[in-house]
Formats: sequence, C-alpha cells, structure tokens
Amino acid sequence: MTKKVTAGRDNLGNLAPDFAGYNDDILFGEVWADETLPQKTRSIATVSAIMAMGAFEQLPAHMKKAKENGVSQKEMVALLTQLAFYTGWPKGWSAFNILKQVYGE
Repeated sequence: MTKKVTAGRDNLGNLAPDFAGYNDDILFGEVWADETLPQKTRSIATVSAIMAMGAFEQLPAHMKKAKENGVSQKEMVALLTQLAFYTGWPKGWSAFNILKQVYGE
C-alpha cells in the first residue's frame, strides 16, 4: 500500500488548490508511483534536474528522498561531481553543502 501524499494540499491547499492537487495526485500519485523506473533511478534523475536548474531550495527534500530510495553517499558524491562539470562549478559547491546536511559530513 502506498502512502497518500498530501504535501501540496498541506502547504498550498488554500492558496492554490489546483496546483496542490496536481502535485499530490498526479506528480506523486501517478508519476512517482509508476513502476517503470526504479525509485532510486527516479531520485537520481530528479536531483540532477533540480541541480541543473539551480533550484536549491528544493534540493534538500529531494536529496533526502534519494537517500531513502537507496542512493548512497558515495553515489551522491559521484553524481554531484559529474553534474558540476555540466551544470556549473558553483552549483556543485552549493549541492555539496546540501549533501553535508542530508548525509552528514
């Protein structure tokens, strides 16, 4: 049984109920629940996209989810190092500071 996600409704339900519903029901209820890609792979793709965009306010939550989905600290270090060359060195530094918070130093 999968856990029903309510983060959108909890945070934006009164302000933007449609957006909150799309977040909870479609993004997490359907896309993340699709078993075509393993959750670990999905997390790696998501962390990569967020880092590439520079959306660092979103990165801690998704990096934590990646850790829960089996992405080891060693794998995350390798991922961020790879991404730093393609997304920009300063983004790498920012992401590593978040990694230290999520995985510990």
